Amino acid sequence: MKYLEFTFTLTPQSEAAEDVLSALLAEIGFESFVRTASLDLPRVGSVDNFPEAPIFAEEAETGLFQAYIQTQLYDEDALASLIEYFPLPDVQITYQMVEAEDKDWNEEWEKNYFQPIVIADRCVISSTFHKDVPTAEYAIKINPQMSFGTGHHATTSQMVGRILDDDMEGKEVLDMGCGTSILAILARMRGAKHCVAIDIDEWCVKNSLENMALNNVDGIDVLLGDANTLAEHGPFDLVIANINRNILLADMHHYVARMNNGASIFMSGFYDEDVPKLVAHAETLGLTLIDVRSQDGWACIKMQKQ
Repeated sequence: MKYLEFTFTLTPQSEAAEDVLSALLAEIGFESFVRTASLDLPRVGSVDNFPEAPIFAEEAETGLFQAYIQTQLYDEDALASLIEYFPLPDVQITYQMVEAEDKDWNEEWEKNYFQPIVIADRCVISSTFHKDVPTAEYAIKINPQMSFGTGHHATTSQMVGRILDDDMEGKEVLDMGCGTSILAILARMRGAKHCVAIDIDEWCVKNSLENMALNNVDGIDVLLGDANTLAEHGPFDLVIANINRNILLADMHHYVARMNNGASIFMSGFYDEDVPKLVAHAETLGLTLIDVRSQDGWACIKMQKQ
């Protein structure tokens, strides 16, 4: 599958502008956002919305990051409209586009500061290139390549936390928008009977299969597709959906239709301020709110089908 690589430049640089731009780009098919090191500035850490990549010294006035899109999904007019009507005032956005080259993505992620992470003192997520990995009750190894989901982002780490807290034993689980499939892998490690992991990105499907092999985990059907794929699968005792707000609103009825009575759904990938709208829509579909968690402004909700 061919990809296009875009390098976006934001002036002035701000985390808020990058958050908004990445969310809007995701809505028109972009994925795998990576902060680029092309600026010759000192690195000072990482940022939640680009958790696998470095951030730079605060004096930087121009921010750069890369995003990728499947060649056949690219819509030049949609991107032009996004930039023209960008909702934050006084932010200039330019970009360069090239055909994505084949890369050693392990090297890219290592270079961009993907380090082992321990979540809730119970689950460690690392890659094959890491040394001195901490020990934990559950250890997951991944080669993230271009797939989202290393555990560093607040949405993924909250989802991991929920899987650790809830009983998985014997459950049929759906991981919608699976990325690296670490959530499905952890669910199986914790006793889920069977998982279906679905993503629209062929790279994610291939990466998920590789990550299953790395962890000696079976019982996960990894599928290429969207919510329309669900008609042939389930029913499920648990749905995990770490996707953006608009996709959740558009596709939630597909998830609910394949949930058993009493089944739960974990949803993340959106901001705290999005919770009321998502909950209100979910309640029209017969879901009841159980609780809401928040980390760094990102929300994670649990609901149940009655």
